[in-house]
Amino acid sequence: MHFVTCLESAIDGTSLPADRVQTLHADRPLWVRYDLDAIRKAVTPADLVEREPSLWRYRELLPVFDPANIVTLGEGMTPLLPAPVLGRKLGVPRLEIKDESQLPTGSFKSRGLAMAVSKAKEFGLTRLAIPTAGNAGGALAAYGARAGMEVYVFMPVDTPIINQVECVQAGAHLFLVRGLITDCGRLVREGVEHTGWFDVSTLKEPYRIEGKKTMGLELAEQSNWELPDVILYPTGGGTGLIGMWKAFHELRMLGWLRSETLPRMISCQSTGCAPIARAFARDERFAEPWENAATIAAGLRVPAAVGDFMILDAVRESGGQALAADETRIPEWMRLAASAEGISVCPEAAVCVGVLEQLIAAGQVNADERVVLYNTAGAQKYPDALPVNRPILDLETSLDYAAILEDSR
Repeated sequence: MHFVTCLESAIDGTSLPADRVQTLHADRPLWVRYDLDAIRKAVTPADLVEREPSLWRYRELLPVFDPANIVTLGEGMTPLLPAPVLGRKLGVPRLEIKDESQLPTGSFKSRGLAMAVSKAKEFGLTRLAIPTAGNAGGALAAYGARAGMEVYVFMPVDTPIINQVECVQAGAHLFLVRGLITDCGRLVREGVEHTGWFDVSTLKEPYRIEGKKTMGLELAEQSNWELPDVILYPTGGGTGLIGMWKAFHELRMLGWLRSETLPRMISCQSTGCAPIARAFARDERFAEPWENAATIAAGLRVPAAVGDFMILDAVRESGGQALAADETRIPEWMRLAASAEGISVCPEAAVCVGVLEQLIAAGQVNADERVVLYNTAGAQKYPDALPVNRPILDLETSLDYAAILEDSR
């Protein structure tokens, strides 16, 4: 039994059937819609307690029709970790970090691709292709291997080597492109007619949003159904921010939330690639492509997002903001978070730390507010983001331990 009623165009509300393969409508993304009245009668928050601690515990709010089609690598619920030391340093003692790096493929991309591959299996698709800035390619390669599918990955040639290796190790066909993710996307799109592969690009199919939506469902349950005041989320293609905002609306309509007030959603980008932040500042609904995109936060190097209006709609509706943090300070923020809390913060999440600094300095986040920051991957996936330059000890000579202690200070 499933509760999906239809797919709905995000740009004009056109309803489309959900029992067949769909991509875009009017070149814009689709929402999955559910019979929330029926879900309210079928399940309660108390029922979830007895279920497995994974994203699949929310099955009534997910799009897979038959559980036999679920493709899983054991994606458990990620921890919501108090970050009081970092919070005090920044000026928000009630800071928490939702650590997505603990998912099977080391990033939040496990959620969206688990859902997309499960639906691809349900529809009988066997050949998938994706343009990626890094982590999505590795996730599709892993879940595609799990499902026994052919996977084709196109990524910029300067994508972190870890992302390249994980694609090859999982048996995907990897192609490096001298260009950006938008160039990779064009190659995948143009190849559909020639190869018969299905394009699993961000928001080019409706199910990656539903997987990412579980970040919001988990956060709500882990918070005893009382959402935080502020959520900071690193935004490239924006599927996670869009998905969480959708989740919060569904939960409110179900009557599961303890408060009608929803979080202020903060879209965080780098000054090296900030089309959403620029469009927000200009009070525009659609974002112009960013020229010469360059950032060590590979997941944010998305010069044009097909769901730009969906991101900006969610941010504005929530009373939030879209801001960019200084690209040159990303390593500093990574070290600050990791040294304060022991959490391996990726460059994208470090950008959120920088944006939070801005908001606090401007008096737009108060010290008594509960703030949740999403760490979307582990720092170990970005070996070039934090170069290490430390002394090398010569074991042939006696060590001056007093000097070592002084140097450490």
